[in-house]
Amino acid sequence: MSKGLSVPPEIPKEDGRPKWDNKFQYILSCIGFAVGLGNVWRFPYLCQIHGGGVGSWMVSVLVSLYYNTVLTWVMWYFINSFQEPLPWSVCPLNENRTGLNKECYESTAVNYFWYRKTLNITPDVTESGTLQWWLILCLATCWAIVYLCTIRGIETTGKAIYVTAIFPYLVLTIFLIQGLTLPGATDGLAYLFTPNLSTLKNPRVWLDAATQIFFSLSLAFGGLIAFSSYNPPKNDCEKDAVTVAIVNSLTSLYASIPVFSVLGFKATTGYWDCLDRNIISIINEFDLPEESIMRQNYTTWISFLNSSYPEKIAGLKLKSCDFQEFLDQSVSGTGLAFIIFTQAIILMPGSQAWAILFFIMLFSLGLSSMFGNIEGVFTPLLELRIISKSIPKELLSGIICLISFLIALCFTLGSGSYWIDIFDRYAGSLPLLVIAFFEVIGVVYVYKIKRFSKDVKRMTGRKLNLYWQITWRFISPLLLLIVFVAFVVLQIQKSPSYAAWNPKYEGFPMKEEKVYPPWVLAICVLLAILPCVFVPLVALFQLTKRMRRSKEPSFVPPEVFSCQGANGNFYHPKE
Repeated sequence: MSKGLSVPPEIPKEDGRPKWDNKFQYILSCIGFAVGLGNVWRFPYLCQIHGGGVGSWMVSVLVSLYYNTVLTWVMWYFINSFQEPLPWSVCPLNENRTGLNKECYESTAVNYFWYRKTLNITPDVTESGTLQWWLILCLATCWAIVYLCTIRGIETTGKAIYVTAIFPYLVLTIFLIQGLTLPGATDGLAYLFTPNLSTLKNPRVWLDAATQIFFSLSLAFGGLIAFSSYNPPKNDCEKDAVTVAIVNSLTSLYASIPVFSVLGFKATTGYWDCLDRNIISIINEFDLPEESIMRQNYTTWISFLNSSYPEKIAGLKLKSCDFQEFLDQSVSGTGLAFIIFTQAIILMPGSQAWAILFFIMLFSLGLSSMFGNIEGVFTPLLELRIISKSIPKELLSGIICLISFLIALCFTLGSGSYWIDIFDRYAGSLPLLVIAFFEVIGVVYVYKIKRFSKDVKRMTGRKLNLYWQITWRFISPLLLLIVFVAFVVLQIQKSPSYAAWNPKYEGFPMKEEKVYPPWVLAICVLLAILPCVFVPLVALFQLTKRMRRSKEPSFVPPEVFSCQGANGNFYHPKE
């Protein structure tokens, strides 16, 4: 062929895989997957207290099992939000109907509804308890909704994501407007934005910050990779990655504003209630006129009475009312959603409407994250030819959801919440650090950063700048290694334990701190190791397979290894 003629690059053929309807749908799906329940109930908590492949697939499977159970709890609260009064606002009568239920009276109505009426929790992780029929029905409904939304992969989730990803922002804005009008909101926001410089000396603060942003972005789950695999070869992946990261971080900050407004309101009402109880006790003891002691002059009266009648004041056993202590009452995860926030909602005008809105928002957040989890399970089964592509997507989605539902039934037992905490702590944390570390090492040092840079240039039309190259070569692997080592060291320093809800505990309603028995610890270790062990196993399998093929006479070593060879989307034109 003459040198004057140029050969046009090879055009990738249509592979029959579905594609996103538009770029916005893809970005929204990634944001919906990354922005989840943790942005609402873990990021604000941290602000409060501190001022490869098969492995990813396994993590997606394990996380999907328990994550949908959290949506089960959200659905149960949503259903009960239509009652008047809200069922977690009052204590029920005892069996003899002669007084209030003892467990509820000794704790609170909010705690009683959560631990007894929702979870029917056992006092120990080793006591399984019985299956709770109301949770089974809600769990089946949640998995049915997930199935209907993921029945054909991104062809259906891409439509549902418009609602599940956008609606939470609308509700957060409504809560923001309402929260800022509540008494104590400014105190809550001042607490949020006032840094406590002394805590920055604590290495735990930096570890929590690192793990929060890591898990918040849903890295190493496989869902983002699965979503991205449906993009065309020519796609600005750099812009997509930065967009998702920025939106996710801004969402965490945006969500913390209404959350802290409400927490400030709750702290204020709790402080006022504490003062009012003390005021009533003092007025009754000293036979003072009503309204002689007010919240505004309470401190002056206490100082006077302490100096004049110290014995009488000591005998009253008044509670210590410190507003800062009410603000410092930190809680994360399910405690923030089902205890702290529900308690605050009771005190808000029109509490029913706010409860309904709140739990719809939580359900939407969780559902959009479930789309990514299921896609992280669904896509590899098809693309790695583990499952024949002749099997209808509807059937495969149904089988995945049905099996997941049956396994997740164990989380509806009385001890189910303890096991969800175990899965979250060990299956959804440590393995992700290990998998992400080997993903970075695999791309940068095995696949080679130069080859990957050429791939990115073909996709975006731009060379990788120095920032990305330095980050991927040195900073990211080093930070992941440091966080991993720190995480393991902190786990080793203290025996793994859990907080049990036990009405017979002498310190009740405080939770009883218990150490996991050996067989439960073994399961914890298994959950942490199981996804990680696939990294060396698959690497060893691929190496053995390549070595055996290299000995064949007909074997020709490939010039270039394709990043997305599994689905054929990425191509390398011959030079």
